[in-house]
Amino acid sequence: MGRFGLFPLALLSLQAFCGGAFAAVEAEKVENPTETPKLSVSVQAAFPASEIFGIKLVNGHPTQALLTFSNDEPAPVTVSFVGGSLWTLDEQSSIVRNVTTTRYNVEIPAGEKESLSYSFVTDLHPQDLRLNIASILSDSEGRYYTVQAFNGTVSVVEPDTSIFDPQIIFLYFFLLTSFGGIVYFFYVTWIAPYFPQKRRAGKGGEGAKKSGAAKRVDEQGSASGSDVPVTSATTYNAEWIPSHHINKPEARKVKGTGRSKSRA
Repeated sequence: MGRFGLFPLALLSLQAFCGGAFAAVEAEKVENPTETPKLSVSVQAAFPASEIFGIKLVNGHPTQALLTFSNDEPAPVTVSFVGGSLWTLDEQSSIVRNVTTTRYNVEIPAGEKESLSYSFVTDLHPQDLRLNIASILSDSEGRYYTVQAFNGTVSVVEPDTSIFDPQIIFLYFFLLTSFGGIVYFFYVTWIAPYFPQKRRAGKGGEGAKKSGAAKRVDEQGSASGSDVPVTSATTYNAEWIPSHHINKPEARKVKGTGRSKSRA
């Protein structure tokens, strides 16, 4: 026989699938131990993914338990439901959370064994708890029995984090971006004003470009062999300017008259 503390969980499962009236009748039978017959069926639970140091329930990942039923009855029995609950480890043990209840309706012949897979998922704070797994079976006459499958200590842990996890990568990127923005703001606000600023090459650069262009024009003019004079102050090509605007007229000599000679 299973533990009477698991009977309310079993009855709630029966009520969900078999109806309220039938569950109420079965509750009256189970709550009275003298009226509950014994069933020659044993259950063993194994956790394939368990480690040497104990059973760990990883949050967000399904925990698989392999339940092996041995039917020593002369008649077949049916596995109706399998459910469980998590309890604290103190002396006044209290329930923390119920885990998944699964419906099977698998018949086990007399003298045979049957293995069923039962899985559930947890989402709790990392801690050590006691796990109770119970199964509800029915005989050929339709009577229901609660048989305990597992009652032991388990550890609730967080899943292992990987450096290639997308959430971890995004977290690192966000932290680095925020840190870089803070450093840049601090530098611009408190450090940059104390350093001498570099002078920008404004008009001086443009003047250098113009002087370089003027030199190229002078070289072109001297290479062409033109006789048109170009002043050193000009920075333009003087070939297109008419010559009478550039060459100064020479002063003409005026010959004196006869009167001026006589006076001399």
